[in-house]
Amino acid sequence: MAIGVIVPRLTDTVMAMLYEAIAKACAKSGRIALVATTDDNIDADERAAETLIQRGVDGLILATARTGDDLPDKLEKRGVPRVLALRTDGHSPSAIGDDRLGGYLATRHLIDLGHQRIAIIAGPSFASSSRERLAGYKQALEEASITLDPSLIVESSFSIEAGAEAAEAIMALDQRPTAIFAVNANTAIGALSKLTNMGITVPGDISLVGYNDIPIVSHLPTPLTTMRVPFDQIAAAALELLDTPPAAGSSATILVAPTLIPRRSSGQLAK
Repeated sequence: MAIGVIVPRLTDTVMAMLYEAIAKACAKSGRIALVATTDDNIDADERAAETLIQRGVDGLILATARTGDDLPDKLEKRGVPRVLALRTDGHSPSAIGDDRLGGYLATRHLIDLGHQRIAIIAGPSFASSSRERLAGYKQALEEASITLDPSLIVESSFSIEAGAEAAEAIMALDQRPTAIFAVNANTAIGALSKLTNMGITVPGDISLVGYNDIPIVSHLPTPLTTMRVPFDQIAAAALELLDTPPAAGSSATILVAPTLIPRRSSGQLAK
């Protein structure tokens, strides 16, 4: 009656919120959730999985999927029930947000405010969530007939520090953007901090949209416009996939739609 949950870190509020949602969903069926953190290290993921399996968990929920990670396939071959959450490898059972839609809606929001030169703090390319949000950004630009400028795409990690570094690099461009879309809450917070320290006002000088809608972003001096991810729905979907796994050799993905939450950090482009 225990489910193992593997996340990169619990200092990341997004992952902490996912774990809490899974723990609450488990409690409804009389189960408990045991968590392990691995700092986004593939070898540590495998060690954590093995430890949880040895403790007799009934299945694993992995929020650590990344390019080149064969752990889900190894678990399948061993007959260990496993589901991916928040990130997917494209073929394992997965409960994820509709990241492409989220990236599209965030970018479309800025376009609708009159912005055309929109930068993106894109996250790490090894994570499907980053790749899909970037794909949504590109789709929105293409639909609006806005030429994609590769210099406005800045890869990063998911940390506050990475968001600050990315914002500094973006503002050092010869032709600055009028808006930034950060695909993660931490990077959005880091970007807002760096912009403020540089004397750049949000949204007066530049608009900013983040992702995940962790609790703190609505309480910042400039509350952040963001995409809200329903972690409770993702957690429930992950347990549903564990309880009713797809047939061997097949996969299932449950997509949960995010919602745009407009706040003060995004504004109409001044004419």
